[in-house]
Amino acid sequence: MMVEPLKEHAWLQKFVGAWSYEGEAFMGPDQPRAKFTGRESVRSVGGLWIVAEGRGTMPGGGVGTALLTVGYDPQKERFVGSWVGSMMASMYVYEGRLDESGTVLTLEAEGPNCVDEGKTAKYRDIYEFKSADVRMLRSEMQGADGQWQEFVRAEYRRSSS
Repeated sequence: MMVEPLKEHAWLQKFVGAWSYEGEAFMGPDQPRAKFTGRESVRSVGGLWIVAEGRGTMPGGGVGTALLTVGYDPQKERFVGSWVGSMMASMYVYEGRLDESGTVLTLEAEGPNCVDEGKTAKYRDIYEFKSADVRMLRSEMQGADGQWQEFVRAEYRRSSS
């Protein structure tokens, strides 16, 4: 069975390449934001999926690795994917949409609550392309009050290696 890539699959190919990133993470009330840096390599799988492997410093110290997959499911009319990282034993399963401008992809998931152990929370990762070589990531968690709280912000720059 062969599937022809759609415009949504083609949009994902903007991620393909080598990237360096730096960002900040919210570590809790009354604590300064922790800085982190790293590199990410993104490849295409058949023009339908992207697979991103990142490695970098962790907020608070140490090194972490993460693996992101994203594709587009025409039956669901949604972007779908997953995220796993060396810092946790949970897999986040994504569904999301591209905004009308075609520059912002919002992926939503549910997983362990980072603040309230034993509970789950809703998360969203928001990827915004500022240009072909610069993209932003904002990660947010929905609080018990229904409000979205940003806990990670990072800038990715395309690199030559």
